[in-house]
Amino acid sequence: RCERYHLPNHLHFPLKEMCFPCLFCVQTNEASFIERCGKYDRMGTAGVNVIICPWETVAGKISYRVQQLDVRVETKTKDNVFITAVVSIQYQVLKTKVYDAFYSLTNPAQQITAHVYDVMRSQLPTLDLDEVFEAKEELAVKVKGALQQTMEHFGFQILQALITDLDPDQRVKNAMNEINSSKRLKFAVAEQAEGAKILQVKAAEAEAESKYLSGVGVAKQRRAIVDGLRGSILDFSTGVEGTTAKDVMDLLLLSQYFDMLRDTAGSPNCKTVFIPSSKSVGDEMRNAMMQGDAGK
Repeated sequence: RCERYHLPNHLHFPLKEMCFPCLFCVQTNEASFIERCGKYDRMGTAGVNVIICPWETVAGKISYRVQQLDVRVETKTKDNVFITAVVSIQYQVLKTKVYDAFYSLTNPAQQITAHVYDVMRSQLPTLDLDEVFEAKEELAVKVKGALQQTMEHFGFQILQALITDLDPDQRVKNAMNEINSSKRLKFAVAEQAEGAKILQVKAAEAEAESKYLSGVGVAKQRRAIVDGLRGSILDFSTGVEGTTAKDVMDLLLLSQYFDMLRDTAGSPNCKTVFIPSSKSVGDEMRNAMMQGDAGK
């Protein structure tokens, strides 16, 4: 390859003396591009490669590894809230289009960033802030679809497009937390009121049931008393000749009256006021006796 060029006599020089081999290494999962006098000549693969200096040079290297690019996009939503979204793009060079991947784009990362900006700034203004958080998957699919269609022509494969962070302004986050806290507090108050209502209803039902059972008990007690009185009247009328039912009733009422007086006198917190019902000599004597007893 190194031969003498046909130049003017004063410019003749031996090319063989200027050619010498140079060794360089290429890492695994990488490829190098060798140019001769500025023109693409061949590709260097993993391992040791040789170029003829100074006519051949290594223009650059490209990696087949999966790479990730994080793009921060700041825009506003439909409800005029500014939000910063972080989109992570995972991409890889297609081995069948390595030449295009190296020579078609000067800066692939800048190209991907421009497409992410275009998609995110066209989609987020159509959504409210709450809808943005719910539509993360849809936005990621749209970003991936737009990038896949464009970057495949340049030799790049888009593996994933992930929206890893959505960060609104701190004041907006504080307001959202306050709204959520108010909703939860309102729910808690409603639940507490419902619990108090249930307690009152149950207490009223218990009281009604208690009164009902008490009334049933009193009715049974009175029925038993009436049955007992009926039996006593019949027995007394049969045992004592010449008595009537009225006499027996008067005797029973008098007995109950004396029982009442005994219970009243035996109660420590009971005070009795005697009110005369008629004016007679017996009433005057009774009043005099009571006044004398009170003066002791």
